[in-house]
Amino acid sequence: MRFAIIFSFCLFLPISLIFAQEAVVKGVVLDSTALGIAEVNIQVVGSGKGTTSDSSGNFQIRLSRGTYELLFTHLEYHSRSRQLTVSANDTLDMTVIMQAQIRVLDDVEVSGQQDESLRREAGIMTIEPNAAQVTPSPFGDFTKVLATLPGVVSNNELSSTYSVRGGNFDENLVYVNDIPVYRPFLVSAGQQEGLSFINPDLVGAVTFSSGGWQAKYGDKLSSNLNVTYKTPDKTRASASLSLLNGGVHVEGSSKNKKVRYLIGGRYKTAQYLLNTLETNGEYLPRFLDLQSYLSFDLDGDPDVNKTELGILGAISDNRYLVRPESRETTFGTLDEPFRLFVGYVGQEVLDYRTYQLGLKLTHRIKDWWTTKLISSRVSTREREYFDLESGYRLCDIDIMPGSQSFNRCATVLGIGSNYRHARNKLEAEIINLENRHAMSLGSSNTLEFGLGYANERIDDIVEQYAFSDSSGYSNIYQSINNSLDLNSHRYFAFVQNTTEWNEAHTFNYGLRVNYWTVNQQWLFSPRFQYSYKPMGLGDVVFRFAAGMYQQPPFYRELRDRQGELHTDVLAQSSVHLIAGMDYRFSMFGREFALLSEFYYKHLSDVNPYDVDNVRIRYYADNNATAYATGADFRISGEFIPGAESWFSLGFLRTREDIEGDGLGYIRRPADQLVNFGVFFQDHLPNDPSTRVYVSFLYGSGLPFGPPESVAYRNFLDGPDYKRLDLGFSKQLNFRKEKTEENSFFRSLWLGLEVLNVLGADNTISFSWIDDVQGRQYAVPNRLSARFINLKLIARY
Repeated sequence: MRFAIIFSFCLFLPISLIFAQEAVVKGVVLDSTALGIAEVNIQVVGSGKGTTSDSSGNFQIRLSRGTYELLFTHLEYHSRSRQLTVSANDTLDMTVIMQAQIRVLDDVEVSGQQDESLRREAGIMTIEPNAAQVTPSPFGDFTKVLATLPGVVSNNELSSTYSVRGGNFDENLVYVNDIPVYRPFLVSAGQQEGLSFINPDLVGAVTFSSGGWQAKYGDKLSSNLNVTYKTPDKTRASASLSLLNGGVHVEGSSKNKKVRYLIGGRYKTAQYLLNTLETNGEYLPRFLDLQSYLSFDLDGDPDVNKTELGILGAISDNRYLVRPESRETTFGTLDEPFRLFVGYVGQEVLDYRTYQLGLKLTHRIKDWWTTKLISSRVSTREREYFDLESGYRLCDIDIMPGSQSFNRCATVLGIGSNYRHARNKLEAEIINLENRHAMSLGSSNTLEFGLGYANERIDDIVEQYAFSDSSGYSNIYQSINNSLDLNSHRYFAFVQNTTEWNEAHTFNYGLRVNYWTVNQQWLFSPRFQYSYKPMGLGDVVFRFAAGMYQQPPFYRELRDRQGELHTDVLAQSSVHLIAGMDYRFSMFGREFALLSEFYYKHLSDVNPYDVDNVRIRYYADNNATAYATGADFRISGEFIPGAESWFSLGFLRTREDIEGDGLGYIRRPADQLVNFGVFFQDHLPNDPSTRVYVSFLYGSGLPFGPPESVAYRNFLDGPDYKRLDLGFSKQLNFRKEKTEENSFFRSLWLGLEVLNVLGADNTISFSWIDDVQGRQYAVPNRLSARFINLKLIARY
């Protein structure tokens, strides 16, 4: 057919043009999984020429000598454009990667349109969901992608915790399909943690706010993470396996699309990685997680979607058992090195089981009025048992070459033993109920409001003691035997309005109200956002935000270091001031985004805390004021065609002043001056199925100090955190055509990861040892060493 058309056309050309030679441009259009995309429209901009891709994504077009721009469009994918210059008799081959447009639950707009509205919100960043699955990390934790964002700090690869702009990990909001999720209470070290709640196989869309978020979101001080699980329209499944973890997932829908389902199961065994720690012993961790999200279209007419019910279910069963045997740590300087040897007898056991059920009923009352009823129940049962006796020897090291005792202990500086015992039990039940409304009052005005209720019942038995025995003294330094109960009720409400004016100005203003029956405190939190998109300055949006963010205390914030409960603790308050810019520009013929924000946070009624590994120990007193100020920058885009990457840089200063300590403003535990993160991916030219992934994190040293020392609290500067992880993958596709269904396997993904490539001895905390003269030594507790991990993912 094409030959006939060309032949007929040539009959009417002048004789001199009949012999003119054209260039042949051919190629293939692929999605992010290297599968061909059918029916892509390929248009030569400024001319009437064009073609479409076949069922395998292949295309071919003939062009005369010159420079052209090809535009690739498809309803289900983001548009792409490519520029090229051709000469007579040229034959050009090209590969074009198109990113799928993700449809968000309860919306009919594609993500490109959603992204434009999100650009008007201060502090908001969107995250590519697939990045969590390919980012090299020990356990494939979703939060490891967050660690590469500006302002986000995660200095522990064994933990899913993160802090944002000077806060701690208790100050972060996390929602899955508008349902709040929680982490366990008793975890005290990163290696004890199970899997984070978010299952990367189920994620469809992600937004993250590092401050200044709107009133419709909850009452925390630092950040807001919103995850939307996928809305599947066809049956898909996957199974993954690695040396450290594994999982399966299945998704699909009924023929009439009225029932959709997502089911995912994961397990994590950190045994091999934990064997790279300095403490030798028998590690027997076992972490399991099972989740499902079911959605039902409750309308009888398949063409009408007015009422939808979503059900989120999750079960996690985690057990951490370790029988440590010995530890040897060398620390100090080259001129004055020390060595600590510890022998252990006993074991630590941590069990926690968590059950969560969430319901989300969405109903469109009118075309302009939507309501959501959201309810959830979380039940957790946690046990922390340990009986552990240790004997230690501290010495300095002979550094004289040629000496018979070279690199061995020269002088014993301290010797002693410690004993720790615990039988801690915690049971908690949290119930949330919320009703939200969104009303479109015209093309440029949206009113949102809602109210909610939460009930928390916590039973906590704390039974633990510890003593030390050394030369010349014996000391019981901890003895707690308490039974604590807390039954509380929270009430909250919000109202906000979003108004657009002249397509250049967007205003969002709202108020959030909160009341807690324990401390009987009313909280009023006004919030405001403004964005301006000027004409004539390119694709740039200036964003500003100001507001009050108040965090009513949760259970751990009420419990002091002696295990006593203080029910008079008030909410911590923070005023956010943010100014930023979202600039989109073209480079290398592709679109890039530059985000920059400057912020200042003033905190009052601060409840001071110290961090030991991943356990926060609060003072349970509102006796401090604090501030945090800094700047965050991020540039993202396809530095390599078809592979989105980003670079992030953050600067931070945060200080606090505790009443009565006489020290004035000192560094807060999360004070990290420089934070640099990279997520970068590349692929072989013309072969996107073979890829390399780079994750790099650098953070300047966090403060620390000797325990129970007011004068030297956070006085010392810890070592920098440096971590480079590399991943290599090859994807084998078994379906030559995108619509082919006769192959059981869709693709097979083979991966090799080199974790901690630099072999950095990163430090998470310090143990303090006294010598015979009463001097204290800070012994670093280091994280995992270099490790090679193998991954296999089969998709069906």
